[in-house]
Amino acid sequence: MVAIANAFPGDIAAVIGTRADAPAILKAQALGLQIRISDHPETVLDGISLLCLAGYMRLLRPEALVERTVLNIHPALLPKFGGPGMYGMHVHQAVIDAGETESGCTVHRVTEYYDEGEIVLQRRVPVLPTDTAASLAARVLEAEHLAYPEAIRKIRKG
Repeated sequence: MVAIANAFPGDIAAVIGTRADAPAILKAQALGLQIRISDHPETVLDGISLLCLAGYMRLLRPEALVERTVLNIHPALLPKFGGPGMYGMHVHQAVIDAGETESGCTVHRVTEYYDEGEIVLQRRVPVLPTDTAASLAARVLEAEHLAYPEAIRKIRKG
């Protein structure tokens, strides 16, 4: 969220979350961004044409996908290592366990299914022989901070 806010100052209508104490909400407050808290974020999307998910772990209701572009970022190179249960350290450990030599992140369009939407952009990072899930996660996070703003620019250009 901070990488997006820094890349697009003044362009963020709101940061929406389900918990007022969530780290992203606290960071958004520190940046002076408008906050919306709801158990059902789909109910507070009026006027939002581009919705960027980050760390949102639920499927959106289908009505949230109508009349707006919805993006998400996944900490692996989809279509591998996506779907239910593939989040956080689980993804990075699965990449290491599979013996992959590269990982990265994927910005994709959100559909009614986990991690199955059209890929907008991917950034790759090497998987090192000494990697742990945590060290790989740190490298992927750096790529995510570059990839998400780049993908938003790409979407905006059409």
